[in-house]
Order: sequence, then structure tokens, then C-alpha cells
Amino acid sequence: MSKWQKVFSDRQEYRAEIVRAVLEDKGLNPVLISKQDSSIHNWGYFEVHVEPFNVLSALQIIKNDIKFG
Repeated sequence: MSKWQKVFSDRQEYRAEIVRAVLEDKGLNPVLISKQDSSIHNWGYFEVHVEPFNVLSALQIIKNDIKFG
């Protein structure tokens, strides 16, 4: 998984989960990774990663299909 690429990052877990779910529905097999520091409550990010050959598709889907407030 070390070659997977980050396509989305946010401090809010629910937003990253929405992105992961949409990308999964499109068949891109994304993963959600928590980059939060457990010693400092609510500090850090949640990231969505995809395989390198899915990066362009994922970025296009995020740009065109996902809107946050």
C-alpha cells in the first residue's frame, strides 16, 4: 500500500468517509487512513488514498460529484 496516493484530506472524519464511500461506489477501491495524533485530541487529518492508476479518476469524481456546504 506504500505506493497508493492521497486524493483527499480533511480534519472532519465524516467528510473523508463520504469521499471514500463515493469513490467505492464508483469501483475505485479507496482506503481511509487516520493521521490523527492520539495524544492530542482532534489534531490531524483523515486521508483517502487510491491506487496510482485511479488517481485521475478519483480527483475528477471528487471535483465534480462531491460538494460540502
